[in-house]
Amino acid sequence: MPLPVQSPDPLSLSQWQESAKRHRQEVEAITIPMRARKSRGEKHPVYDFLHTYYSFPLGRLERWHPGFGVPLEIDQTINLPEKYYHQEGGVAWIDSKKLTFKAQERMQRIHRLLTLTQSRPPNFSCHGLHEWAMVYSGSDVRHRESAPLRLPQSEIDELVSRRPLCCSHFDAFRFFAPDTILLNRFTPTLLTREDHEQPGCIHANMDLYKWAYKSSPWISSDFLRKTLFFAIEARSIDMRASPYDLSDYGYSPIPIETTEGRRKYEREQSGLYRRGLALRSELIAALDKIL
Repeated sequence: MPLPVQSPDPLSLSQWQESAKRHRQEVEAITIPMRARKSRGEKHPVYDFLHTYYSFPLGRLERWHPGFGVPLEIDQTINLPEKYYHQEGGVAWIDSKKLTFKAQERMQRIHRLLTLTQSRPPNFSCHGLHEWAMVYSGSDVRHRESAPLRLPQSEIDELVSRRPLCCSHFDAFRFFAPDTILLNRFTPTLLTREDHEQPGCIHANMDLYKWAYKSSPWISSDFLRKTLFFAIEARSIDMRASPYDLSDYGYSPIPIETTEGRRKYEREQSGLYRRGLALRSELIAALDKIL
């Protein structure tokens, strides 16, 4: 089976093994502490989302792949997963013929969602109130085990009642307390996700990590790693703007209950939006090439 006509020269063994080593080292800065906390039964209000909200195994995250269209020089000691790679004549590459119909359908859905999201204007008026709506009335304080609330429940409820709720992200909205569902401007569902997601949403930007790992290993691990650290940064802003007190973890609050705090959140959200546009565009282009 010949390489594609326009395929680049293979990465040398030393080149790609150095890339794989660097990837593992950078990712292990996250995965090793996560495994240690899990073994001790410890919770973390920022990092736990990587194994609760997201489902990509840490071992797979640590493993490097070049992505589609990048051949690798190999020797007899190298064993790459036959599920994805074709190996021939001292060269290996991720083989397009091993892209299953199910995986192709999944990436087509991801591509459509990303393209629609990218086409919409951003909305910066939500001010992170989704986390406040989740703990309204104290019925389900999701991060109670890892962080206390930094405001009395009555003040949280009062803020949620008087501020407009405009959450457009299904995976945030589905955790709203029952009494806040009708207060939200939108009613996003799993089936209407494509109709609502917009590029200013902090969760839509966090999800670039999810869409990258759901396209792995066709998407390069170097890109996956960028979305991982971007998602962690977005999550830290998300939780700093929440009603939880994260001071024990070294995070200062973004007090969106104040005018100054809301302006700060908008600035942080706007910065994520601009960087998210570039990452989303890169992922769309990579999926174009694969599909």
